[in-house]
Amino acid sequence: MKTTLLTPLAMAALLAAATGAQAQTVLKIGYATSPTSHYGVGSTVFCEEMEKGTQGRYKCQQFPNSALGGEREQIEAVQLGTQDLVNTSTGPLGNFVPEVKIVDIPFLFRDYDHARKVMDGPIGQDLSKKMEAKGLVNLAWTENGFRHMTNSKRAINQASDAAGLKMRTMENKVHMDGYKTFGILPTPMPFPELFTALQQGTVDGQENPIPVILSSKFSQVQKHLSLTGHVYSPAALILSPAVWNKLSAADKKVFLEAGKKAAAAQRKKVNDDENTGIAQLEKDGMQVVKQVNGESFRKAVAPAYQQYAKEFGADKIAAIQAVK
Repeated sequence: MKTTLLTPLAMAALLAAATGAQAQTVLKIGYATSPTSHYGVGSTVFCEEMEKGTQGRYKCQQFPNSALGGEREQIEAVQLGTQDLVNTSTGPLGNFVPEVKIVDIPFLFRDYDHARKVMDGPIGQDLSKKMEAKGLVNLAWTENGFRHMTNSKRAINQASDAAGLKMRTMENKVHMDGYKTFGILPTPMPFPELFTALQQGTVDGQENPIPVILSSKFSQVQKHLSLTGHVYSPAALILSPAVWNKLSAADKKVFLEAGKKAAAAQRKKVNDDENTGIAQLEKDGMQVVKQVNGESFRKAVAPAYQQYAKEFGADKIAAIQAVK
C-alpha cells in the first residue's frame, strides 16, 4: 500500500481550508411572511450587512412564510437557542416579556412618527433591557405597521359595524380586551393557520397591517377592508443569547449596526406598501373604507383603558402618549 506524503505547502492549504470552513457560522432567521414582504426586506438587509461586517464569518439562512412555526414558537426557539434569529411582531412577545404588552394597546400611538420615536427612544430601550433579562436579545425594533380590519361579511365604517364578527386575533390579551369593546368575537389563532381559516369561513375576518394583507394575499379570501388603524404593531429583530454571548465586542457592534439598517429598510417597505398597497388591494377586488369613524372606535375602547392603567400604570401609558 502506497502512502502519500503531503508537502508542507499542501498541509498549510488544507489547514487553511478547514479553518475557513469552521470559521463560517450560518445563522437561521425566521419570519411569518414572504421573502418580498417587509419582514423579508428587513431580514435580507440585516443578513447582508452582518455578513459584510464580519467578512463572511457569519451568514444567514432565511426561513420565510412561517417555515419554522408561528411567531410564538419561533420566539420560544430563539429563547431556547434552537433557532438563532426571528423577525417578529410584538403580538406574541408579551407572553415572554409581559412589559412589552404596553405597546400593543389600541389607539396608543398617533402616527408612524410618534411610534418610531417611542420605540427608538428611552422607552423602547428600556423594553429591550426587559427582553434581555428574559433571554432575548433585541437587536432592533423593526416594524409591522398600523393594523386594519378585513372581513367577508360587511363594510366597517364605525365600531358598531364590527359587532358580532368573528375575528382572528393574535394570541395577545391586550388586543383581545380592546377588540371586545368593539363587540368583536376575538378568536386567537397562529398566523400560519389564518389563510385557510378565512377560506373555510372558520372566522369572518382578521386584522393586520397593509404589508401583511398584501403579502399574504388576503384579498383572495376577504371582500372588505376598513382602514381602522386601531393598533400600531411594532416588530423586533431578536437574537438568541446563545449566539450573542459568543460574539466579540467588535462583532456585537456589527450585529447592532446591521439591525439598525434592517429596521430602516423594513420601515421604508411598510411606508411604500401603505402608499401603493391600498390601490393594489382595490384592483384585486377588495372594497375599501378609507375614512372610518375613528372617534367611535376610541370611544368604544375607553373602558378597556381603565384595565390597561391597572396593568401597566397610567403614568407609563401617559409617558408614551406624551412623546412628541
